[in-house]
Amino acid sequence: MANTDSLNKNSIKPGCFTKNYGFACFAGDRCGSFIKEDENYDFNGKVLCEDCYFYETNPPKACDPLAVASALSVRKQLGQSGASGLTDLQEKIYRTIEEKGKITKEELLTLVKIKPEELEQQFAILRHCELVRAFKEKEKVYFIKW
Repeated sequence: MANTDSLNKNSIKPGCFTKNYGFACFAGDRCGSFIKEDENYDFNGKVLCEDCYFYETNPPKACDPLAVASALSVRKQLGQSGASGLTDLQEKIYRTIEEKGKITKEELLTLVKIKPEELEQQFAILRHCELVRAFKEKEKVYFIKW
């Protein structure tokens, strides 16, 4: 086996075993991070890191009536409205949508500079809070303020 001391993230294919790192996460373009042999998860024959395993087994669900009721109740109890109570990333997404009025997923990803699955997770939270929503128009999905 080749010396893996100087390996970089791009020199190992996902799922490959390396001496120093164990495995590279096999989640396609999503991750590619190196994980130790005893810290990996097997999912449908793929070697995944903990974050990718969680994402694969618990994908975000934007349309979840119980989550909406819970989020609205908690925000009301805390006196939160609009961007108050959001994380920095959630506020950045919210403000970008607010500023643009109507924006595609691709445009939002470019402006906010995050991965698609991170946007999915954050969008689900913002949707549960009834701050943003999505709709389809001529085969394109757009995000708008609630």
